[in-house]
Amino acid sequence: MRISEFFYSLQGEGLYAGVPSVFIRLAGCPLRCRWCDTAYARDFQAGTEQTAESLLSRAGLYPTRHLVVTGGEPLVQPDLAAFLDVFAKAGYLITLETAGLKFIADLPIHLLSVSPKLSNSVEPGNDTAESERLNTAVLSALLAAYRCQLKFVVDRPQDLDDIADCLERLGSVDPERVCLMPQAVRREEYIEKSLWLAEYCLQTGFAFSPRLQVMLYDGQRGK
Repeated sequence: MRISEFFYSLQGEGLYAGVPSVFIRLAGCPLRCRWCDTAYARDFQAGTEQTAESLLSRAGLYPTRHLVVTGGEPLVQPDLAAFLDVFAKAGYLITLETAGLKFIADLPIHLLSVSPKLSNSVEPGNDTAESERLNTAVLSALLAAYRCQLKFVVDRPQDLDDIADCLERLGSVDPERVCLMPQAVRREEYIEKSLWLAEYCLQTGFAFSPRLQVMLYDGQRGK
């Protein structure tokens, strides 16, 4: 598997925010989101080829059984199930982070963390079709097959209408599994957006997701 990064940190977002975790970032993503904070992992040739077994040995050096496999975009990687199976058999609780671009059945994961890409993710001048970044049929299949959380990046209040539309198209989604998180690269921006987004979560019952990697480490890579 082509690996962009391997590191140990706190899970920064979602239902397991604050949990010490080993992170494996896979290289390669077909999307070009304007606020992507890991653009260095977009290239499918970025990083180095490493085996799951070698990464398992490195993971064992840390006091956790939580593993986060992220990207890039993991669901477009070949042999993903076999790669994850090495860690699952070793007793790791695996969170797989994805934009939900593709359906793969029977992955040995504990939590599927899906971040649907809304219109706010599109760079000016990018003509990516909505179906390429937001396929509700695929998202619905993933939600039915796995224990999921839906994480939405919110840049401005207008984005909330896009989120409501997406959830309506998906049908019945437990609001406690919907995590809203402010789009921010730096701490000051994160705090500013958190204040009004937290109020919206109180009104709707959605979860407010922290972004500890921004709040604690101010956007440092590998944190």
